[in-house]
Amino acid sequence: MSEVDRQIARSAEVIERARLRQLPARRGIISRAKRAAKFATIGAGAVLLAAVITGLFVPLGVTGVMVTFMAMFAAIAAGIVFSRVPDVRVEALPKLAIAQLPGQTERWLQSQRRALPAPAVTLVDGIGVKLDQLSAQLATLNDKEPIATDIRRLIGEELPELVSGYQRVPMDIRKDGLNGISPDQQLVDGLNAVDSELKRLSEQLAAGDLNRFATQGRYLEMKYTGVE
Repeated sequence: MSEVDRQIARSAEVIERARLRQLPARRGIISRAKRAAKFATIGAGAVLLAAVITGLFVPLGVTGVMVTFMAMFAAIAAGIVFSRVPDVRVEALPKLAIAQLPGQTERWLQSQRRALPAPAVTLVDGIGVKLDQLSAQLATLNDKEPIATDIRRLIGEELPELVSGYQRVPMDIRKDGLNGISPDQQLVDGLNAVDSELKRLSEQLAAGDLNRFATQGRYLEMKYTGVE
C-alpha cells in the first residue's frame, strides 16, 4: 500500500469515527422532535376540533377565534413540555424486558458521556450504534433464552456498573490512579471488552436467524415441490 493509500485509509477512518460519534446525538434529537411534534399536534387538534363543534351551535365571533388560537398555542406548548421522556434510572435497567433493554441502556449511556474521558466517549458512541442494531434483533427474542440472559447481564448490569464505578473514582486520580493503575485506561479496556462481546452476541443472534430462515425455506421447498 502506498503512502497516499494509507493517508486515504486514515482519513476515511477519521470520518467514520466522527460519523459514529454524531449518530447517537442525531437519533436523540430526531426522537425528541418527533415526540414533541406528536404531542403538540394532538393538543392543537383537540382544541381546534372542540372549537369547530362549539361553532356549530354557538357563533364564536372574533373573541372566540382569538381564544381558540390562544388555546391552540397553549396546547402546543404543553405538548412540547409533556413530551419530555423521563431520564433512565440505572437501577431499573436489569428489570426491563429484553427487547427494551438496548434502547434504554443506550439512552442512559449517552447521558454519561460528559463524565467520561475522550477515548471512552468514542467507544461509548460505537457501543451505542451496536445497541441500536441489537434492538431490532431482540424484538422477538424470548426472554428465557440463554443468550437473552447473557445480553441482560452484559448491558443491564456489567456495562452500567463499569461506567458508574469509574465515576465513583475521585477526578484527581482518574488519569494516573494509584500504584500505576490508571482508571481511565481500565475504563477504556472494559469498554473495548464490552464492544467486542456485543459484536459476538449480535453475530450469534444473526447466525440463529439465518439457520431458522434456511430451515423454513427447506421445509417449504420439500412441502410444495417434493424435493428431498
